[in-house]
Amino acid sequence: MELRQLEYFVAVAEECHFTRAAKRLHVAQSGLSASIRSLERELGASLFMRSTRQVELTAAGRALLVEARRALSATDAAKDAVAAVQGLLRGSLAIGSLQCLHAVHLAAVLARFRGTFPGLEIGLRQGGSGELIDQVRAGRLDLAFVSRPDRIPDDVVVAPLASEPIVLACAPEHPYADRAQVELAELREEQFVDFHPDWGTRDLVDNVLAAADVERHVSLEVTDTHSLLDLVTCGLGVALVPQSFAVKTDRVHFVGLAGAVPAWETVTVTGNPTSAAAAALLREVHVAKSGRRSAAVVTDGNRPTPAATLDESPRR
Repeated sequence: MELRQLEYFVAVAEECHFTRAAKRLHVAQSGLSASIRSLERELGASLFMRSTRQVELTAAGRALLVEARRALSATDAAKDAVAAVQGLLRGSLAIGSLQCLHAVHLAAVLARFRGTFPGLEIGLRQGGSGELIDQVRAGRLDLAFVSRPDRIPDDVVVAPLASEPIVLACAPEHPYADRAQVELAELREEQFVDFHPDWGTRDLVDNVLAAADVERHVSLEVTDTHSLLDLVTCGLGVALVPQSFAVKTDRVHFVGLAGAVPAWETVTVTGNPTSAAAAALLREVHVAKSGRRSAAVVTDGNRPTPAATLDESPRR
C-alpha cells in the first residue's frame, strides 16, 4: 500500500467521482482508476460502489477512509517536523475553536504566531466540542480548543487549558437576581436558554442538572453567546454558563451555585502524533497564558469584577 494510493482513494471518496478526483489531483483518470483497483486487490475488498452517475463508498471504503486520512495527516506531520528542525516551518495548520474561548486571546496568539512563521497557512473554524474533536480524529483539524469531553478517545491527545465555575445567568428582575447563591433544586420550574446539544457547556449543564435530579425544559436554543445573553436579559429564560460570561454584559445578573458543582474545563485536543505546527502553536499559547493574569470574575450585583486566577487543574 502506497501513500499515493491513499491520496487517490481519499480524493475519490470526497469527490464521489473519478473524473473530478483526477482533475483535482492533476492526474490522468486512467492512472487513478488503475491505482484504486490495485488497492482493492491488495485489500481484497471493493472500496466503491460504481455507477454511471456517481461513486459511493462501501462499508470497507468507509472504514478505510478514516485510517487513510489519519495516515496522510501523519505523513504531513512528519514532513512538518523535519521542516521545523530546519527552521523552515511551513505547510498548513487547521485549528478548531469554541465560539467563546475565554482561556486564551486566540486572535492575539495567532497574530504573533503568523509573524513568527509567515510561511505557514493557518485555517480556523468554530463549532461544537464534539464536532471539533471528530474533526481532529479524522485528520481535518490539527488542533482544537474545546470543552473537556466526558470520554476521551484513545487516538487524540488532550491537555488541560483552564477551569472555571459555572453560574446562573438571569435577568435583573428575576427573583434570584440579588441572591448570593442558588441551589440547583430551585431551578426545577425555570425555563432555560442554552446552546445546542453537542456544545461543551450544554453537555456539562445537562449532566450537572441530571445529577441533581433536575428535569428541565430548554425552550430556546442558540449558537452564539451574545444571543443567549440577550434572551436572558429579556427574561425569556435563565442559563447556566461559565463564570467568564459575566465580562460580556452588565445587563445580566450572575449568581453562584451552592454545593459542589463540576467546573467547566477548556482543553486542547491534537492528533496523535501532534503535528509540529500544532505543537509550536501550543507553546505560544502557554507562553501567552503565563504572561497574563486570567480574568476570572465574581458577581457583585450585576457588575463583573476581577477575581483570582482561574484554577487550571484538570477535573478529577
